[in-house]
Amino acid sequence: MNVLLATIDLAIAAAFVSMPIVRNRYGAAAMATAESELARQGVRTTALTENGMRFDASGHESAAPLSVAAIMIALAGVNLADLAVARPLNWVLLTLVLLANSVIVYSNHTAVSSVRAAFRRKGDPELIRIDVPALLAAAESGFPAWTWTLQTLRNITVFGGTILGLAALALS
Repeated sequence: MNVLLATIDLAIAAAFVSMPIVRNRYGAAAMATAESELARQGVRTTALTENGMRFDASGHESAAPLSVAAIMIALAGVNLADLAVARPLNWVLLTLVLLANSVIVYSNHTAVSSVRAAFRRKGDPELIRIDVPALLAAAESGFPAWTWTLQTLRNITVFGGTILGLAALALS
């Protein structure tokens, strides 16, 4: 059981590390295509940077997933060491990862409305008139097409792994 849980933990860690790697490699290209879209719309190309919107691996875009990965690697170690705290830690951390990934997926699906709302809160008329779906589509085109397959595999790994781990705990 501990080896199974450690394997699940390491798979989840790898899944969380994958996206910052992609964002680090291709984020600048995504930002450039987004800025080109802003220029096409007649909006200053610095608007995204001025408002803290980026597509690279800086800030929380790396810190959060790398922190989750580090925690999951530590949990795998706890499982392999067969420490008494392994079972309760698995229950808590796998549940938290499941919930956190649900929030990530939800925020990805509501990105257009979230960005529009953020731009409205700024009160800048130039930001308010941005065609947000076109902006986000342009940014997405800066990433390789396989990125979205990787994101799907990441979600399958995280959701499947957490559910499998929790089921294994419940059945043991």
